[in-house]
Amino acid sequence: MSVIPLPDLMIDPAVRAALAEDLGRAGDVTTDAIIPAEARARVTIGARKGGRVAGLAFARLAFRALDPDAAFAAQIPDGADAAPGAVIATIEARTRALLSAERVALNFAGRLSGVATLTAAYVARIAGTRATIVDTRKTTPGWRAFEKYAVRCGGGANHRFGLDDAVLIKDNHVAAAGGVAAAIRLARAHAGHMVKIEVEVDTLAQLETALAEKADIVLLDNMTPATLAEAVAINAGRAILEASGGVNLETVRAIAETGIDLISVGALTHSASVLDIGLDFVATL
Repeated sequence: MSVIPLPDLMIDPAVRAALAEDLGRAGDVTTDAIIPAEARARVTIGARKGGRVAGLAFARLAFRALDPDAAFAAQIPDGADAAPGAVIATIEARTRALLSAERVALNFAGRLSGVATLTAAYVARIAGTRATIVDTRKTTPGWRAFEKYAVRCGGGANHRFGLDDAVLIKDNHVAAAGGVAAAIRLARAHAGHMVKIEVEVDTLAQLETALAEKADIVLLDNMTPATLAEAVAINAGRAILEASGGVNLETVRAIAETGIDLISVGALTHSASVLDIGLDFVATL
């Protein structure tokens, strides 16, 4: 699948901060002691396990931060699947740069590929339904844009990025405002004409209230598939319906088959395992 890449301008500061953290006050004392400054080499990044690739730009920038002339060639691009043992990318650069940037490059690519791989598994489970898998704000602090990019690489879609780009009335907002209807009215009076209103509900009665108040999106929290199916029937296409809570790889298919529009999954970003990828020395140049 084709995924619009993140601009280098967005990710380069994070890569450089990670390199500065790793290199510390004296640089890579091991590599600098062993490897001549002029030495060059070719290495590959390979998949130890199969999965969906994401984050190669981070690896590229890590190597180029230490060697601006580093040549980075992706064999398997972001958004594509790598089989176990497949070569994902080949890099030619100064050997010191390759060894010193290795861990930072793999940390970014492994973590983001893990998010993409888990997302792809969820997307595959609901194939043939109308539902879309979306992420949440349960992201690693400072990495939200990166992890949400990885979700897109996995075939999922993004929910709101932060508190400032969408109105989502949660259960505590409802409690503080005095009910679903009051919360929606207050939010609508404050929001601009281009802003949609989403509200979380726990019961079908609350859903009826949200629909009467013309909520654009209703988040159905921790409902069984049977109740979700009832909600879809009650809604009759009036609002976008999102299911959340109790979603895992075993339950997601049944949730999707209720006719729900969106399924939000916090696990995509807070529980994804790092994809096992590694860097292998190929030759000196």
